[in-house]
Amino acid sequence: MQASDTFRSRRPPSPSGARQTLTTGLPSSLARFPQPRYVEEGQAYGGQMLTADEKLEAIRQGGAPSLTHGYTPSAIAGSSGGGSRLGARLGGGLAKMRSGEWKVIIAVVLVACAVRLFRLEKPTSVVFDEVHFGKFAGKYIKARYYVDVHPPLAKLLLTLAAFVRGFDGSFEFKEIGALYPSDVPYVFMRFVPAILGVLLVPATYITLRGLDCSASSSLLGSILVLFENGLITQSRHILLDSPLLFFTGLSTMFWVLFCNEDRRPVTRVPHASHGKGVVVNGPFSRIWWTYLLLTGLSLGAVVSCKWVGLFTIATVGFSTVKQLWTLLGDLNVRPGIWMRHFMARAICLIFVPAIFYMATFEIHFSILRNSGDGDAFMSSEFQHTLDGKGMSDTYSDVAVGSIISIRHVHTQGGYLHSHAHNYPGGSKQQQITLYPHIDANNNWQIVQPLDPNKKPSNDTEDPLKKLTYVTPGMMIRLQHVITKKHLHSHDMRPPVSEVEFQNEVSGYGFEGFDGDSNDNFIVELDEEGGGDDGGRKGNGKGWGGDRESGKRLRTLRSVFKLRHQLTGCYLFSHKVKLPEWGYEQQEVTCNKNPTRLNSLWFIETNENDLLPPDAPKVNYQLPGFFGKFWELQKVMWRTNAGLTSRHAYDSRPHSWPMLRRGINFWVKDHRHIYLLGNPFTWWMSTLAVALYVGARALLILREKRGYKDFHHSAVVKYDALLGFLVMGWALHYFPFFLMGRQLFLHHYFPALWFSILTFASVFDLLTSTMGPKRRIQAAAIVMVCAIWTYAHFSPLVYGNPWTKKHCTDAKWLKTWDFSCNDYLEDYSGYKSIVPLPPVAQASHPVVANPDSSPTVTPKGGKPVTKVVPPPEVLTKEVQKEKVEPGRNVFEEHALDALNESLAANLALT
Repeated sequence: MQASDTFRSRRPPSPSGARQTLTTGLPSSLARFPQPRYVEEGQAYGGQMLTADEKLEAIRQGGAPSLTHGYTPSAIAGSSGGGSRLGARLGGGLAKMRSGEWKVIIAVVLVACAVRLFRLEKPTSVVFDEVHFGKFAGKYIKARYYVDVHPPLAKLLLTLAAFVRGFDGSFEFKEIGALYPSDVPYVFMRFVPAILGVLLVPATYITLRGLDCSASSSLLGSILVLFENGLITQSRHILLDSPLLFFTGLSTMFWVLFCNEDRRPVTRVPHASHGKGVVVNGPFSRIWWTYLLLTGLSLGAVVSCKWVGLFTIATVGFSTVKQLWTLLGDLNVRPGIWMRHFMARAICLIFVPAIFYMATFEIHFSILRNSGDGDAFMSSEFQHTLDGKGMSDTYSDVAVGSIISIRHVHTQGGYLHSHAHNYPGGSKQQQITLYPHIDANNNWQIVQPLDPNKKPSNDTEDPLKKLTYVTPGMMIRLQHVITKKHLHSHDMRPPVSEVEFQNEVSGYGFEGFDGDSNDNFIVELDEEGGGDDGGRKGNGKGWGGDRESGKRLRTLRSVFKLRHQLTGCYLFSHKVKLPEWGYEQQEVTCNKNPTRLNSLWFIETNENDLLPPDAPKVNYQLPGFFGKFWELQKVMWRTNAGLTSRHAYDSRPHSWPMLRRGINFWVKDHRHIYLLGNPFTWWMSTLAVALYVGARALLILREKRGYKDFHHSAVVKYDALLGFLVMGWALHYFPFFLMGRQLFLHHYFPALWFSILTFASVFDLLTSTMGPKRRIQAAAIVMVCAIWTYAHFSPLVYGNPWTKKHCTDAKWLKTWDFSCNDYLEDYSGYKSIVPLPPVAQASHPVVANPDSSPTVTPKGGKPVTKVVPPPEVLTKEVQKEKVEPGRNVFEEHALDALNESLAANLALT
């Protein structure tokens, strides 16, 4: 038997003091083995309880940590001798910040104000997505409901700025380049994201100092954020990314300060009302709770700006799980204390953000109380919570002779609708559409069907005077109440969906003509609620607890299909809009092979004089806050996922770290605003992330080979620091690879911020052996490079004059697609170009003369008048979609003037 089979090799003896100092960087007087973190409450902690980071900081300051047992005033304050009083009061590891650093922060903030607020009023026209977010502010002010894919907090902040400066919501933000009227406070609205962009700079400095980086490295990180061209461009306009980035930085900063406070020893001071004393430092102290609660509020704010904030929540969440797992493995932490830690984090980091998020939607709903162009996205129940959409109780039983309005179930495109305008092709009969608003043209009357000989049923009694309930399998006709046309289908292709299995649906008939058998439809109940035998008979199951709705047609309860008698196709609608001649309303067809959901309908209103006054009535069961909240989340998710069409300046995630492409924001007067990051900052930040990933892989391999790198306190410190930042970068970057929707360069900005902090931390590691003077000199060199690059590309940030030569020379990558041909040859040419100031007239759009028709001059021919399809005469309900936003569409004089204009157009045609 060999010796190795008999004896266990002993662990080598503990190194001597000299060897310990050499291998760990710590003096030999320090206790070698880890000490318990938690002791009985009320027991003081000695200096030997310092963490590796605290020990390293003490060594940097020129001596070993104190080994004196008990607490001292300086330990209670958490301050080293060189720290500031403000830092000591703030806690969270900021006690090491000297008073001079706060002066540096103030100076950096002033520079950031100069950089981000410079010529904020330029350009004086709409830039990029100001088209959307400026318009949303107008909808808030006019209380018109809308739907957007982003949560409301950032838009509410922009709206608050507009409201404070007296914006009435009349300007429409219709298109990029539209001049701002003088009564639109666009500068003050731009000020909100700009000032939040400024505040991100000191948040960066404090975060890096909280991560125990040096003052030089922290200053470097804040300067890189300050002079990052992309962040500057995005923060100077009415956009949402600057609030998102600010709250991302704020959440990270508070979390870092909380973690620092959480690592501190528990310190108590005597108090008359507390036998064990008051906790002034460490876990469960007042400052500990403050930073934990502020982290939760900031997380709620970041996710309330954009759903991308969920990645910030994930970053803090993973860090929290690691903390709790570490505490769980500490045998000195009693289960009761561990449970207190768990509950504190669950309340502040889960419930507080959730409540904050829902509170922003409560404000959103309370402001948007009127019907608007977002109605069509929501369910009927939701819509009827809005002013102008309410509905009186309506009869439940549906019978022949009932005047009804029919809604489509699936697409939420609206009501089955017709109007006195014909298809320009096909049968050229009257149009049938889906229309999302309440209107008299949505009303249809159920009448008796025609027999094959084109004769009505020969009952001796008038069918409209006999109460006959509509039951499954019954054949009916639908007559449009206003135009008296019948709902009709025939073997002819629809105007848009020209496929073999789709038939046109039209309005057919005229005075003195009863129609033909193509007007007949058979009612079939949907099989999930009451239809047996293909829906031709009811099974009594019903919908919503109403068993009768499974036996006969009932308002708001029965879900049914309409099958064409002769062709067997089903009345159908889908998310396809008609062209301008159909007023961009949703197409209705008759589909021989329909998807189930797109062929389902229900009756919303029902009037019938034959029903007794005490007949059962129904109405929508209006949802409360949680019902509306959850429905809107689902609509936002579906709408967001549906943004799959390509954009001229979209990009994919693999191109972002290397800054392969930007976004064209604005072009006018030979000037250009193009979203492009600072190439030096982007590439150095990406390199820093790659360096850490490579170094971490190397350390793992070395550990497998028996090397003890992780026994060195500096390695442990920077591994934890950089690991947290790279995790934040990865969680804000890699999820975009899973998304099929439109993506743009600005989606990378949160990940960019984490990569900038990573670069500053790598710089701190590489210069950790340098003296303070050399370290600041090295940081200054990097700052100068970043500032020079910022200045080199600044014309693209501010829309300043540039020349074609300078623009061409600045195209460091061929994939940068800003147009150099838009610039002049030299700067002297810009002297003759005076950018237009904001227009002084009112912001209402100019209405074209309705009496003028466009003319077209063909080659070699005489000018001819272009025939425009006659417009629809608007009722009060219809014109909400037709007139410009901002007008009171229910004013009588506005309605009369509009219809006079439409009558003139009808006379011309």
